[in-house]
Amino acid sequence: MPPGVKTILLVDDDTEIIESMRAVLENKGFRILVARDGNAGLTVAERENPDLLILDMMMPKKSGFLVLEKLKGRPGGLIPTIMITGNEGSRHRAYAEMLGVRDYIRKPFAMEKLVRSVEKVLEIPPRTRDDDY
Repeated sequence: MPPGVKTILLVDDDTEIIESMRAVLENKGFRILVARDGNAGLTVAERENPDLLILDMMMPKKSGFLVLEKLKGRPGGLIPTIMITGNEGSRHRAYAEMLGVRDYIRKPFAMEKLVRSVEKVLEIPPRTRDDDY
């Protein structure tokens, strides 16, 4: 991996969403790690210490909330996190924000919205068309 490449851990049990996010984010130059349930996500997050965590709320074995609670208590604190969910409840959003998530995105979402959120959380300046020349 070249120096300066940011690592993103995707934690979701929906294969289609994982593959869509992976394709778009790898295309933007990020290193992508994947976990398909909360327990695996927690293990990978603690082992790899990614720059960003994109975490589904509702998953088998351990919910996104339990993953957040566990990571929040680790040395070094919570990894910057974007929570994604199909859940409409405002209480869930409030709890996620209380736990420290940087953004909360409801499914389904446009991949460009996710990319903008990732760039904002990682403090990557948005690309202008001139950057592509």
